[in-house]
Amino acid sequence: MALIEVKVPDIGDFKDVAVIELLVKPGDAIAAEQSLITVESDKASMEIPSSHAGVVKELRVKVGDKVSEGSVVLMLEAAA
Repeated sequence: MALIEVKVPDIGDFKDVAVIELLVKPGDAIAAEQSLITVESDKASMEIPSSHAGVVKELRVKVGDKVSEGSVVLMLEAAA
């Protein structure tokens, strides 16, 4: 199975936003568009969705990390 890097999509003008919640863990089967993490800027909090369906192999962020557009959130084993 192919491993896919799931990255933070275009989130507007936000840079270095804090990860405040992890909504999935390794081993979880997830659907495309399912929320993966919650991030919070000084103006708003938002959930970051998955670009693909599959099984979470490895989280690349933890609570307190800062992410921007293009940051790798997790490694996903793509669904067949």
